[in-house]
Amino acid sequence: MTARVPPDFSARLLAWFDVSGRHDLPWQHPRTPYRVWLSEIMLQQTQVKTAAPYFQRFVDALPTLRDLAAAPLDDVLALWSGLGYYARARNLHAAAKQCVERHGGELPRDLEALTALPGVGRSTAAAIASQAWNDRHAILDGNVKRVMTRYHGVEGYPGLPAVERKLWALVDEHVASSQLPEHRLADYTQAQMDLGATLCTRSDPACVLCPLQDDCVARREGRIAELPTPKPGKTPPQKYAHVLWAEDAQGRILMLRRPPTGIWASLWTLPQADDAEAARGWFDEHLSGDYAGALALPPIDHAFSHYKLQLQPLRVRAEARGKIGDNDDLRWVAREELASLGIPAPIRKLLTNQGA
Repeated sequence: MTARVPPDFSARLLAWFDVSGRHDLPWQHPRTPYRVWLSEIMLQQTQVKTAAPYFQRFVDALPTLRDLAAAPLDDVLALWSGLGYYARARNLHAAAKQCVERHGGELPRDLEALTALPGVGRSTAAAIASQAWNDRHAILDGNVKRVMTRYHGVEGYPGLPAVERKLWALVDEHVASSQLPEHRLADYTQAQMDLGATLCTRSDPACVLCPLQDDCVARREGRIAELPTPKPGKTPPQKYAHVLWAEDAQGRILMLRRPPTGIWASLWTLPQADDAEAARGWFDEHLSGDYAGALALPPIDHAFSHYKLQLQPLRVRAEARGKIGDNDDLRWVAREELASLGIPAPIRKLLTNQGA
C-alpha cells in the first residue's frame, strides 16, 4: 500500500511538538529503557494524568528491572492497586523475571524479543524501542489510530483486523518515507501520541491548531465527527454479586486472595458470592456470628471491559469457625495492613469510605 505522505509531514509534526508537546513527563527524565517500558504498560488503557503519580510511586519502590523481578507479586500488585487492568501488573512482573533469566537483567533491544515478553504487543514494543533507543519503528496505539483514520480518511472500526492492517501499512509508510532524522525517532513517537491526546481528540478536536490540518482528509471533507468509525454497538451484560465484609473482635477484616486467573487475579478482596443464598452458605461454612443482623451497605457499580457488575456489600461482626492462617489465601488483615495489599479499586474505595 502506498500512502500519501507529504515529505514535510514529520517536520511539521516535530515543529509542533517542540513548542506544544509534552516534555516533562516523569518517565522522560531520565528516559531509560526500564522507565519507558513501565510507562508504556501503564499507559495501556490509562491516561497520562492518572498514570503519572502511580509511575513515580512505582519507580521509587522498584527503581530497576532487577528490583521488579525480585519483588513479591503482592508488592507489585499493591503498587498497582487503583490503576485497574491488573493483568498488566502481572505481565510486567513476569516479563521482568524473563528478562533476568534470558536477557541479562535488561530489556532486549530486538523488536521480536520485546514482543515475546508478556504484555508487550507490536505497538508497545515499537514504542519502547523508538523512545528508549531512537530505533526506527512505527507505532499504532489508540491516539495514532485516531490521527491516521482522520488524516487519511480511513473508514471502518479501527479494531477490526482488516482496518488495523491498513493502518499499520500507513504508519510504516510514514516512518519509511518521511524526512525523519534518526536522532528524533523518540520525539516523533511522542509527538504522534501527544497530537492525538491533546489536539486530535475523540470529541471537539482542535483542528485549527493542528500542524496537519491542510492535508487532513477528515477536515477537508467535513468528516471529523464520523472518523474513526465507532465500534459497533453492543450492550454489556449486567451481573450481580454479594461481598462479605466480616470483622472480628479485634477489628481485623477477612480478606480473600482471588485465583491466579480471571477477574482481579491474585488480588486481595472481600469474599464474594453470586447471590444472597450463596453468601449465607459461605458465611456458615467459614464463620460464626449474627449473619441475620448484617448491615447492607449501598450497592457498588463497577464496569469491566465486557460486562457491568453490581456488588451488594454486607458488613458483619464474625469469628472464624476454624484456623485462618496468616499465609493462606484467606486471612484476617489489620486495617493498617490494607495499604500494603493489592486490592481492586472498588473494594478499596468501599473500605476507605466506610471507615476501614
